[in-house]
Amino acid sequence: PSRLLLLSGRRSQSPDYKFVLPHLFTWHLDPMPSYGLFRIGDRKVLDGSSHHVVTFLLTFVFVCVCSIHVCGDQSKFQHSHWMLTTEHTLHEALRQSLAHPTLTCVCSGDGYSKVKHLLKDLDELMEAVLDKILTPEPGHTNITSTLNFTIWNHTPLVLIDERNPDHPVILDLFGDNHNSSSPAPGSTCNAQGCKVAMRLCSDNGTVCSFRNFTSATQAVTEWYILQATNIFSQVPREDLVGMGYAPDRIILACLFGTEPCSHRNFTRIFYPDYGNCYVFNWGMTEKALPSANPGAEFGLKLILDIDQEDYVPFLASTAGARLMLHEQRTYPFIREEGIYAMAGTETSIGVLVDKLQHKGEPYSSCTMNGSDVAIQNLYNDYNTTYSIQACLHSCFQDYMIHNCSCGHYLYPLPAGKKYCNSRDFPDWAYCYLSLQMSVAQRETCLSMCKESCNDTQYKMTISMADWPSEASEDWIFHVLSQERDQSANITLSRKGVVKLNIYFQEFNYRLIEESPANNMVWLLSNLGGQFGFWMGGSVLCLIEFGEIIIDFIWITIIKLVVACKGLHRKRPQAPYTGPPPTVAELVEAHTNFGFQPDTTSHSPHTEVYPDQQTLPIPGTPPPNYDSLRLQPLDTVESDSEVETI
Repeated sequence: PSRLLLLSGRRSQSPDYKFVLPHLFTWHLDPMPSYGLFRIGDRKVLDGSSHHVVTFLLTFVFVCVCSIHVCGDQSKFQHSHWMLTTEHTLHEALRQSLAHPTLTCVCSGDGYSKVKHLLKDLDELMEAVLDKILTPEPGHTNITSTLNFTIWNHTPLVLIDERNPDHPVILDLFGDNHNSSSPAPGSTCNAQGCKVAMRLCSDNGTVCSFRNFTSATQAVTEWYILQATNIFSQVPREDLVGMGYAPDRIILACLFGTEPCSHRNFTRIFYPDYGNCYVFNWGMTEKALPSANPGAEFGLKLILDIDQEDYVPFLASTAGARLMLHEQRTYPFIREEGIYAMAGTETSIGVLVDKLQHKGEPYSSCTMNGSDVAIQNLYNDYNTTYSIQACLHSCFQDYMIHNCSCGHYLYPLPAGKKYCNSRDFPDWAYCYLSLQMSVAQRETCLSMCKESCNDTQYKMTISMADWPSEASEDWIFHVLSQERDQSANITLSRKGVVKLNIYFQEFNYRLIEESPANNMVWLLSNLGGQFGFWMGGSVLCLIEFGEIIIDFIWITIIKLVVACKGLHRKRPQAPYTGPPPTVAELVEAHTNFGFQPDTTSHSPHTEVYPDQQTLPIPGTPPPNYDSLRLQPLDTVESDSEVETI
């Protein structure tokens, strides 16, 4: 109310509001609740107006400094609040029971006895290649007449003679020379002077490149895998599943806690790298099995027959069972995340559980279910949850289809597409290996795929021991052979069996939760603490400062409106339409006390006003007796202060 009286008094005294803003600052800043730097401009040191000016300037400088501090490049607030950084909190929890992790175990590859007819020409060609590498004398070239070079002509292996680094010579393993400056056919090259490489060509052999290897072992293995992929991609998937190991042949014994289990508790999926895979406790069609207690006696116990004597000799060079622990309803990427269990051993795996919960947008780019990822998930046909590995594989397959016009055998296919093979797509190997070595492709897929916001990780403690022991080997193999083959003879050996124990070490699991490092409450608290420490201010002080800004804007708008109205106001017109009166006429008007009209002409040039209009009566306006006007006492004091300024 006092402010309204002040403003109304000023408006009545001065129509142009020239004294409103100084008194507005006085009214606001005098009772402002701060006891810090504001009191530097106290009236004891400065006069009243200087005090208000200093107070306002200090407040304005503080707001500017806070803005620079919050929005500056090196500001802690910018990195912790505006940049939306997070911090991790570790919680430990205890549950009555935990869902036993899903186990995916496989045997290395398909049975060689069942796929041997498909790999017959490739195996003969591989043996000839090894013979040329090991014994490069010309006398051993007569075996090439019986080989099928249809596969060889697409992606052959060559020898690169680097004895002269400035002029390397490329030699074909079977005598065909691809370099005019190279030695004649039949020339030899020892292993130290030559390196084995893979020649990849496209556009009917017009564009070629070489993939080099440091060892001939790596070269022939990669070449054989590439050719076997070309062969298996032309075989129907149902036939490949039938060529793999049956579950009752792999799983010899199963025990979960105190309950017996069998191969019927496993779900079969086909993995192109390893053949048939068997998944325990996947949770796709049945309820996930929980573990009642920690410890080896309450976990999963398995005895597997890997039958490494039936391995594909040039395709599987590792003897053991490939296995992986993962969460329920997730697809097992065994090649990227799996581990090996060595044959002839008992492998014990103790498991600890870590659950990770990431913050989503805007703190990170993680995804809850993959619906906001631009890549089509090709593993949705398995009804599994989203994972970044599934996204990366789907992204690579998408690049294969767009660049090579076909899909790779290792990954699922979109509808209506075909797998790559040399018969339908002769240049697919060149395109595939070029895409595999492309850094731009990997970076693009990594930028498009997102991490999952919720993830479960299993930390494993692995220990191994020989199994069975020499003392118990005879009776154990007799019993297992009788159960599997109904034979009194021993059909198993130490080289072909693996025993697994998988259990929880403890029921405590760690929850790693992501939370904002600095939220809005912390931001306001930090600003308020700095404001109160340096200037003795509070929230009321900020409210008062905001109020003075609002009043300043409002009064400025009023002044602009008043000024605009003054410009459009019309000037008063004279009460007559003729020419203005002369000086003599004005003097006569003052001496004509009877106010009689003058009908005589005083000058020959005098004209009569139209319509006998009389002259205006001049007069003096009444004086402005300001001294007689009553005003409040405080208003009079303020006027005197302004006049003093």
